[in-house]
Amino acid sequence: MGKSQKKKQMRRHNPVRVPDSHIPHGLDSASASSSKKEAILPIIQKLESVDSAERKWACVAVSNLIQNDPSTRRLLQGKNIVGSLITRLSDSEEEVLVEAAGALRNLCIDGGYDICGEMYNKNIIAPLKTFVPKISSTLSQYLESPKDAPENARKVVYELADNVITILWCLSETSNKALTTVNQISLVPFLMSFLAARDKLPLSTVTSAAQCLYVLTDDNPPATNEVRNDVAYTSCLLEIVQSGASINGKGKEVADERIVTLRVLCSGVLRHVAPLPPPSIMATLEIDRDVVIPTLQPVISSGSIAEASGRVVELLQQQESIPELEKLSLKNTPKSDHKSPAELELEQIENRLRTTQLALEVLTNVCATLPETEPLEDDGEQQEDEVMEDQDDLDLEDEVMDSSDDKPSPSRKLLPDLVAPLLPLIQPTPLSFPPLTGGASPHPPTTSALSSIHICAMECLNNIFWSLAAPALSRNQRPSADADREGGVKVWDSIWHALSTVGVEFNGLGQERRREFWYLSVGVLWGVGIVWKGLLVPNDEQIRVLIGLYESTPDPAVKVKCIGTLECLAHHPESIDANRVISTFFLSLLPRANQSAVTPVEPLLQTVSALIDVYSDEMLPYDTNFRQGNYAEILAASAEPVRKLVRSIDRKKERELRRRGEEVRDNLIAFIEYRRSLSF
Repeated sequence: MGKSQKKKQMRRHNPVRVPDSHIPHGLDSASASSSKKEAILPIIQKLESVDSAERKWACVAVSNLIQNDPSTRRLLQGKNIVGSLITRLSDSEEEVLVEAAGALRNLCIDGGYDICGEMYNKNIIAPLKTFVPKISSTLSQYLESPKDAPENARKVVYELADNVITILWCLSETSNKALTTVNQISLVPFLMSFLAARDKLPLSTVTSAAQCLYVLTDDNPPATNEVRNDVAYTSCLLEIVQSGASINGKGKEVADERIVTLRVLCSGVLRHVAPLPPPSIMATLEIDRDVVIPTLQPVISSGSIAEASGRVVELLQQQESIPELEKLSLKNTPKSDHKSPAELELEQIENRLRTTQLALEVLTNVCATLPETEPLEDDGEQQEDEVMEDQDDLDLEDEVMDSSDDKPSPSRKLLPDLVAPLLPLIQPTPLSFPPLTGGASPHPPTTSALSSIHICAMECLNNIFWSLAAPALSRNQRPSADADREGGVKVWDSIWHALSTVGVEFNGLGQERRREFWYLSVGVLWGVGIVWKGLLVPNDEQIRVLIGLYESTPDPAVKVKCIGTLECLAHHPESIDANRVISTFFLSLLPRANQSAVTPVEPLLQTVSALIDVYSDEMLPYDTNFRQGNYAEILAASAEPVRKLVRSIDRKKERELRRRGEEVRDNLIAFIEYRRSLSF
């Protein structure tokens, strides 16, 4: 258990912009739910036309058809649209290849990992590699002398560059294999040239370059080292973070939002490459404290996701009242690129939400570097492979763990300060998840962004409270201040309020994000429960829900979280009845003599540990349940089955679990002897 760490298989937390998990598998299902299937065949045919205008039309039409329409996207995939568009990247007409790159870019963003994987397997890297030097050369000419640059320079530098960079960014997130191939292109100088020339280029293209650089430097030594060791690169990034960026183009509001996104991305890149080597003056900076947190905190604190959701609903209602004029236009012309005011505002809202999500993503990893004690480790012992990478982390651990220092440590103060702006971000809105009745969200991009914000905010809280729980775990401390209790109750109630809004129905098609939210939330509740152990008053309904979640989930890790959270509730001294309900449930999970264990190994070990911990102090009021229920003899009857179960754990394949099991077994035997030795 513990903190949310970055996944290695999938580089970053990047959900599909327009999810299609609510659609049953198979092209027939996609065809049945698509309203545009009649338009697909003409598009496929025109992509192969001898007329370049028709090929261009087909590329534009693909982008129009897939907009917020996962069913049609699936149908196009079934017709090998990816392969056809990759072929068009070698088209003799430049306008066609630019539009083909744009269509592939939109497929990457809307379709996520699956489509990116298909593109990689169909060797999209080969034509993309040829574009990089071409764009670099044109960019140099354009910056040196715009008047003397080729006629198509603006289109190449603006449109083609944005499309190519975005595709490479998405491919880099797809898998380590794809990332290794992208590394061979040596993109860092190419991307930094856009950031360096940010005052002369469109902010959207510069932001795409920053996004690609952010992905490339995420746990990727070739790119990370290249940026870290170039003072010009790190100076440029720091300058952007500290001073923003110049606005190039119209629309101050849109530009201001993109500048915020750019600053968040550059702070994330600096965090990836930290610590910076001397003699750079930036080597003296504490990147998290001096750069990252001051950049992120205003982003996660500004705006209301509830208001954003409400405004999206209003805009959708406005759109429904406007006739679809494009249906009255010529059949063989693609929809105009002109967007209505409502569509433009929807894009702005989505961009703001995605910036908040990005800030939370960076913040999650900031919190994940704080000292951690695994709850399954007695006495807070940490494994050798969990030693922190640098002395700054060790210093931070000393500050967090030092409860005797009268001075408020900066790091200890930092974590609670971050909690307040996170709590509103976990509260779902009507658009946060797809409808329980099935089908797509009224506006899938907004739903995808909102659900991602909730998940990322919960991951931040998870890491924060497991960091705060470390002293209690390592020193077996109990909180004592009433003021602490008020803070704990506020967080606890806020999480449960969010869960009640999400609801317990999360096993249907398209409800994966609800389920993920629940599974994360229980981990946060456990962390909060450890920090305020014995101060949180159990609630009968919450106990019932946690037991129900334990019984319904097939995931052993979630079962462990449920047990851990229930254990914390059982520690409330005066809640004797709630303690009895929880302990009775725990006892039901214990193996019986001459019976095969039905409880998975890790949940069982957690259950045994929980019972020992709850009843380690016989003077507490709820200990009457232990004595009246004859718990000592019930535990004694399970000792031999537990011993056999531990012995069955493969010492070579599951060394740590075996060590943990032996520890629990020994503690159980000692605990039974101790309780039997008492006079009452």
